[in-house]
Amino acid sequence: MLTRQNGADLLSASDDAVDLTDPSLYLNRELTWLAFNRRVLHEAEDSRNPLLERLKFLAIVSANLDEFFMKRIGGLKQQLGAGMSKKTVDGRTPREQIDECYAVVREQEIALRQAYSELRQQLSVHGIDILGYDALAAEDIDFLRAHYHDNIFPLITPQSIDTA
Repeated sequence: MLTRQNGADLLSASDDAVDLTDPSLYLNRELTWLAFNRRVLHEAEDSRNPLLERLKFLAIVSANLDEFFMKRIGGLKQQLGAGMSKKTVDGRTPREQIDECYAVVREQEIALRQAYSELRQQLSVHGIDILGYDALAAEDIDFLRAHYHDNIFPLITPQSIDTA
């Protein structure tokens, strides 16, 4: 029961006391993160948003999923590898979290591919085509190779290696 004493809220034990260890009182950190990502995907699907903004939302969703697997799923897999089976406050083991996340991600991937396909068609109507490498002209390939070599490769290549 919640009581008020001298302006402060206090919890006191009684028959009505809430069990703060009850997993149903908590949300799973990974699943809520995926729910956020689904809301971003909704923005990409929303035809009220400008076409190129919708494409940006798809890119954000895709980048978010990449990071999610590197950080969140990677961390859960490390827990599994270390033999951890302790449940989180929401009552899930690392294995259960991974399995539930995979199910949610599969649904998001289907929706992402469908939205991308629809956006590509709509972009094409406006003269914007997203081409695969095989569909590029020779001069486009040459331009992209030069751009990569001059601008991207130097950023991803270590310039010196510290012995430490």
